Amino acid sequence: MSTDSYHTAPDRLAPPPPGCPVHDSWSPLSDEYLADPYPIAAKLREDHPVFYAAEMGHVVLTRMADIEAVFMDPHTYASSNVQDPIFPLAPEAAEVLSASDYDPQAVMSNRAEPDHGRIRVHTRGGFSVRRLRTLEGYMRSRATGLIDEMLAGPKPADYVKAVAFPLPAEIVFRFIGFPPEDDLMLKSWCVNRKAFAWGKPTPAEQTHMAEGMLAYWRYCRDFVAERHRNRTDDFCSELLDAHDADPDPEGGTGLTYREAESIIYGISFAGHDPVTNLLCNTLRCLLPRRDQWDALCADPSLIPTAVEETLRFDSSQVAWRRVTTRDTELGGVQLPKGTRVFLNFAAANREPCAFADTDSFNVNDYDFNRPDPHRHISFGKGIHFCLGANLARIEARIALVILTQRVPSLRLPPQDYWTFPNITFRGPEELWLDWD
Repeated sequence: MSTDSYHTAPDRLAPPPPGCPVHDSWSPLSDEYLADPYPIAAKLREDHPVFYAAEMGHVVLTRMADIEAVFMDPHTYASSNVQDPIFPLAPEAAEVLSASDYDPQAVMSNRAEPDHGRIRVHTRGGFSVRRLRTLEGYMRSRATGLIDEMLAGPKPADYVKAVAFPLPAEIVFRFIGFPPEDDLMLKSWCVNRKAFAWGKPTPAEQTHMAEGMLAYWRYCRDFVAERHRNRTDDFCSELLDAHDADPDPEGGTGLTYREAESIIYGISFAGHDPVTNLLCNTLRCLLPRRDQWDALCADPSLIPTAVEETLRFDSSQVAWRRVTTRDTELGGVQLPKGTRVFLNFAAANREPCAFADTDSFNVNDYDFNRPDPHRHISFGKGIHFCLGANLARIEARIALVILTQRVPSLRLPPQDYWTFPNITFRGPEELWLDWD
C-alpha cells in the first residue's frame, strides 16, 4: 500500500511517551469493557485522565476538555490514522492488499489539511438539504416496509436482521447510486470490516477481510467508471461532475478521479454501520424505561430529544483516534510527534462537569439536565465533524416514529447482548424484540 493509502498498518506498537502514566492491563477490547464500557471509563477518567495503554500502544484521553482541544487543533492532531488497523497486518493480509489495483486514497476522515478542506467542499454538497429531502421519502417507505415485514413475522424478532442492518445500508447505497440488485453482495463485503481497522482479528480473519475489501474496491471503481459514462441524480454523479469541472487539486478546489473513487469506497461503509448501532441503542435505552417509551408514544415531538440523549448516553461510537504531527503537551503530559492518541468518548460523554445527572438516561427532563443537547462528541467536532450526522439522526427519528405509532407495546425480552469486538463502534449484534 502506498504512503497515501486509505489504510496504513503500523509496523509495531508505539512505546509510551516519557513520563506518561502507563496502564499495563486495560484494553477497549476486553470482554468486560465491551459489555459495559461506562463504569470502567469513568474510573479511568478519575484515576488517570491521560495515560498510555500498553495493550494498544496509544495514549488515552478521557476528559471532554482534552478531547475537544484535540478536535479543534487538526494541525497538531491529525486524523490520518483513523482508518488504520491498530495492530500490524498479518503477511497474508498484506499480500492481498498489495494488489497493484488496490489503491484507495485517504480522502475525508483520514485526510489532513489542506486537502481535507478541499475535498470536504465537494462531499458536503452531496449532503445538502435538497439531497436529504429527496431521500426522505425513500427512507420512510423502506423503514415502513421493513418494520411491517418484522411485525408480520414470528415473535420475538431480531431487530438487527429485520430492520437495523438493512435499512441504513440500503439508504446509503441509494444515496450513492448503487443499484438495489447489488445490495446483498455489498452487504456481505461490509460485514465485519470494522474488525479490520478497529479490532484484533486473527491472521485468517484479517486475510478474509482483506479479500472482501479488495473486491469492494474493485466494485467501487467499476461503478464510478460506469457513472462517469452515464450520469444520474445521485451522489456519485455529483462528485464526477465536480471532477470534470475542475480535475486539478493544485488550484485549491479541484477533485481528482481517484479521490472520487475513494470517497465512494469510504462513505459506502461509514454511512451505515454506525447507524445500525444507533437504531438499536435507542431501543436499548428506551424500552426498559417504560415511562420514557410511553412518553414518546404519547408525544412524538420528544423523539429528536430521545435520539440525542442516546447519542450521549450510549453512543454508537465510543472512541476515535488521532496522531500528533509535532511535539506537544496535553493534560500535563508531553506527547512527541507521532504519538497515537485514543479519544475515549465513553468517558467524556458522561463526564459530570459536562452534563448534570450524567449516568441517567432521561428524556422527560432533558431541558433541565442537558441544557446544551449537542454538547456530546459522538459525531466528533471541528473540521472533521461527521458529514452524515443529520442523515443518521433522520433515520433514527423515522424508525422511532413508526415503532411508537405502530407498536407501543414493544419490549425487550430477556436476552444477552453481544457487541462485535472493536475499539470504536458499539451496538448489539442481535436485538430481540417482542410485542402484543
